[in-house]
Amino acid sequence: MHEASGQTRGLAKESPRLSKLVSQLAQCSRREADEWIENGWVSVDGVVVNRLGARVNPKAKIKIKDIASAHTSESVSIVFNKPRDLPGPPAEAGREAIAALIRADNRWSDDPTPLTFQASHLRGLAQAGKLEADEGGMLAFTQEGSVARRLSGGDSRLEKEYHVRVEGELAADGLDLLRHGLSLDNVKLPRAQVSWLSDQQMRFVLLAGKKGQIQRMCELVGLQVTDIKRVRIGSVSLGKLPPGQWRYLREDERF
Repeated sequence: MHEASGQTRGLAKESPRLSKLVSQLAQCSRREADEWIENGWVSVDGVVVNRLGARVNPKAKIKIKDIASAHTSESVSIVFNKPRDLPGPPAEAGREAIAALIRADNRWSDDPTPLTFQASHLRGLAQAGKLEADEGGMLAFTQEGSVARRLSGGDSRLEKEYHVRVEGELAADGLDLLRHGLSLDNVKLPRAQVSWLSDQQMRFVLLAGKKGQIQRMCELVGLQVTDIKRVRIGSVSLGKLPPGQWRYLREDERF
């Protein structure tokens, strides 16, 4: 798809942004105008412009495809199953780092949501919480600031559930200590839900956690973690989502 770079060359800096003109012409929000531009639905003097921030001659002829008027702007949230040992993006990852994970070709084929993947879904998409390189499981990405704050805020009250494979021999009072009684860095840890899933796998449910917290907790009671996977954040579960794939948050799900 070609950008109308020829339309902006030599224009004064005060030439208006295309998104502003589209917003005025269609009486839509600037966010919607940006989405329409990014989706290739806007042309300037017959040439499609899909570059955000483009400035154009105020006398240029702007045309908007009919599909744009039927498009409803909405924020999206995404669940991604991070494979173990995949270096996840840093907490303040930019769009390029997130786009390397969230692509059209690795969307879960069984995603039940009716949404069609669009480039605009990556704009402003923020990672909410993170996993270490040797941890796998559920990562959340969202365009909604309120959701990002609920997931990443220091006072987050959303449960995070992990399935943890361990080796070693648990101390006699180890399970009780894991639930409540351990301290890290001279700070007593809040209560946690901890139980056995099988002979070598445990379930941890935490409200908040320090870096490497579960691994360090286990070491204090004689166990070594060999694998850790986050399977739930709040009421949203990873379910059958395969590693390395993603899906949109369903309408009946809320973080």
